[in-house]
Amino acid sequence: MATKEEISMVGFAIVAYAGDAKTALIQALDAARAGKFSEAESLVKKANESIVDAHNEQTQLLSKEAGGTDMDVTFIMVHGQDTLMTTMMLMDQVRFFIDEYKRIRKMEEKLGIESN
Repeated sequence: MATKEEISMVGFAIVAYAGDAKTALIQALDAARAGKFSEAESLVKKANESIVDAHNEQTQLLSKEAGGTDMDVTFIMVHGQDTLMTTMMLMDQVRFFIDEYKRIRKMEEKLGIESN
């Protein structure tokens, strides 16, 4: 049986990794808004790496449970799962907005409009 403390520690790790990813995604959106698309893409990549790290933490527990280990649900683990899921949704949205900022920038350039 995995202890509540072990499960909570995984939850804390997931929250931390997802939080790092969320921070990078918000920075990526700001960079794209400013026309710094290379920086934005780099930050999205960094965010994805943090999400992979969170998934790796999660997979350890999933593997134990699949192997028959009893698991107690802890609030921090639920919070970790929620934070990871919403951050993954944010990544999808940030990627969409980066593409839109690129499209807008191309249209502005074609029309001779100066970006802010």
